[in-house]
Amino acid sequence: MRTTLTRREVLAAGAAALIFPAIGSAQAPERKKVTIAVGGKNLLYYLPLTVAEQKKYFEAEGLEVTIVDFAGGARALQAVVGGSADVVSGAFEHNINMQAKGQPMRAFVLQGRAPQIVMAVSTKTMPNYKTVADLKGKKIGVTAPGSSTNIMSNFILAKAGLKPTDVSYVGVGAAQGAVAALRAGQIDAISNLDPVITMLARSNDIQIISDTRDVAEADKVFGGPMPAATLYAPISFIDKNPNTVQALTNAIVRANKWIQQAGPSDIVKAVPESYLLGDRAVYIDAFLKAKPALSPDGMFPEQGAATALRALQSVDDNMKSAKIDLKAVFTNDFVRKANAKYPKG
Repeated sequence: MRTTLTRREVLAAGAAALIFPAIGSAQAPERKKVTIAVGGKNLLYYLPLTVAEQKKYFEAEGLEVTIVDFAGGARALQAVVGGSADVVSGAFEHNINMQAKGQPMRAFVLQGRAPQIVMAVSTKTMPNYKTVADLKGKKIGVTAPGSSTNIMSNFILAKAGLKPTDVSYVGVGAAQGAVAALRAGQIDAISNLDPVITMLARSNDIQIISDTRDVAEADKVFGGPMPAATLYAPISFIDKNPNTVQALTNAIVRANKWIQQAGPSDIVKAVPESYLLGDRAVYIDAFLKAKPALSPDGMFPEQGAATALRALQSVDDNMKSAKIDLKAVFTNDFVRKANAKYPKG
């Protein structure tokens, strides 16, 4: 039996390797270690991120992911701009804002198909609330100034003829601090997400005035489909690391599909105990309300970018004159491949 190769066979094998590289190496992430910045990791808004982490879907794709949590989406974005993180798990509209600022970002997989942000007033400090106009001169708690909760609040105020300067915004985070601030009367209204909202609603601490956990209501509020949580990154990062981005997308798509098939008990087991805010029943209620607003497959609606731009233009005069390439702020290319690879999750 011959155990050596002729020179011609060696050259032929080398040429074949160049033309047909190994499938494994072609798909290997360019960067094994990735840092994701998120604002309010415990929120159901970002449940697919947590599920992907806890179910080890990132590891299955050959990644070592570190998730760094911040008080709000604006701060998570700052981490990527500053270079301490690679990718943001954050609201879709930040991609439009960053393009307008000359720092192009692109969303590459969707976690939420409706914002899930709820605006409510305190029954303690505003017991006689009637209309949004009553918020003039009041303090509104948001996760962090500049975050999607702030933008949503501005949007609702604008519909009532109020400007952002007609109220005072207070950053209260997305956990127990937000609950405590409202109950203590430090804020008169709140723009926040679950499980915070469900906890406050169950104890009758708030009166809800706008609820975008309901996909139909979100579409009505914004006049079209409004993409919510995404994974996004600088376009330069995506272009340099397409296999890494594909691996991240695969993990989130798997998480999206697992969530749609999961029951409340499955979710409670999958998330850290601290997410429950000390009340498992509240978290389950919050999950059931949020589930329809979570993306089933990671795909961005084609009209979503236009909806988000209209919302931003309604609260920011500078956005009205900005030239935005809406096709550049998102891509479904990675998601399509992920769905082909994991048709059932």
